[in-house]
Amino acid sequence: MGVGAFGKPGAIHIIEACFRRMKQTGLEVRPMYHWSPRRIEAHVRLCVLALQIQRSAELRCGLPWARIAHILAGLKAVRYQIAGRTIVQRTKISPEAAEILKNLGISKPKKLLTVIEPPQAKAAS
Repeated sequence: MGVGAFGKPGAIHIIEACFRRMKQTGLEVRPMYHWSPRRIEAHVRLCVLALQIQRSAELRCGLPWARIAHILAGLKAVRYQIAGRTIVQRTKISPEAAEILKNLGISKPKKLLTVIEPPQAKAAS
C-alpha cells in the first residue's frame, strides 16, 4: 500500500470514510465549484479543518458526531420583547449538553445574552 496524502499508509481511506460519515450526520455538505487554485486550496483546507474538529469532538466526548450535533442542537438563543425591551437568552442546557460542553472545554453560555433597552422618547421642543 502506498503512502497517503498525509504521510501514512492508508490515510486517504480514513479521510474518505470521514467524509462519507460527515455527509450522513446532518452536516450540510454540497458540491462546491471553485476554479482558481487559491479557492480550491482554501475550500479543501476548510473541509479538513471541519473534519478535524468533528473527530476531535468525537474522541473527547466518546460519542458519534451525529449524537453530539443532535444534543447541542437543543441549545438555542431565543429573542423576545417585553415592556419595550428586546431580550436574548439561551434555552436551558440539558445535562447531556452540559457534559459535552465540559468535555470540549467550552464554558456554558450565560443565561441572559443581551438586553436592549427601548429608545428614549425625544423630548418635545
